[in-house]
Amino acid sequence: MNVWKRIYSLYGTVIFFAVFLLLLPIFSLTIEIPGLKRYGRKMNRIWSKLFFGLLLIRVKIENLEQLVNQEGPFVIVSNHFSYLDIPALGLIPADLVFVGKASLGKVPLFGYMFRNLHIAVNRNSLKSRGESMLRAKEILDEGTSVVIFPEGGINSPEPPLLGRFKEGAFKISQDKQIPVIPITLSYNHLILPDDGRFLLKHMTAKMVIHPPIFWNSINPQSVEEVKESCRQVIQEQLLIDNPEVTALSASSINE
Repeated sequence: MNVWKRIYSLYGTVIFFAVFLLLLPIFSLTIEIPGLKRYGRKMNRIWSKLFFGLLLIRVKIENLEQLVNQEGPFVIVSNHFSYLDIPALGLIPADLVFVGKASLGKVPLFGYMFRNLHIAVNRNSLKSRGESMLRAKEILDEGTSVVIFPEGGINSPEPPLLGRFKEGAFKISQDKQIPVIPITLSYNHLILPDDGRFLLKHMTAKMVIHPPIFWNSINPQSVEEVKESCRQVIQEQLLIDNPEVTALSASSINE
């Protein structure tokens, strides 16, 4: 079984980079020609669709209307357990800028695309974190939505139990009075676990888009309240979709 998983995983890696190299000339044009970066980000969706399609992995998206019917930019927050999370979110039909770790910007060729179309942040640097927040606000002012993983990376020791959420995404949303949209990626940690083996499992992926959370001007919420509301709705969906999680494990989510 592991032999076939290894072959499938190798195939997936080849497909990921082959599709990227195929699209790289278009990415380069949109980066180098002023005013075209928005179209470069749209290429991410084509990349994701080809990647999952060639892997024969169906990504089931629930409640897509929560995004399609939302006017203006928004801040997306999602759980982050797997390297598949960014490609999966890339399927969303919207202009999205991802906030990702600085190491992504150092990968040959891929890093060129990521640094120029998205936001690379060194989470160990206070200066870099501050600059990334300012850049995210500028992106929102331009009408483009931002995707932030509030766990600060793949940090959960026990998926599908969430790690603690950081406040950055919610402070940005509050400052700009822009809604937050929580998204649950239900099975990516099963399809490609972050266990160092890099073995792909063939199964249907699932993305659940939850209702947007608006900032209430009449009864203002705190950043902490909105942060915990998002964490709760994502965690509840993860536990619904992963019923094998024991009650003992589930009890640790709020510790």
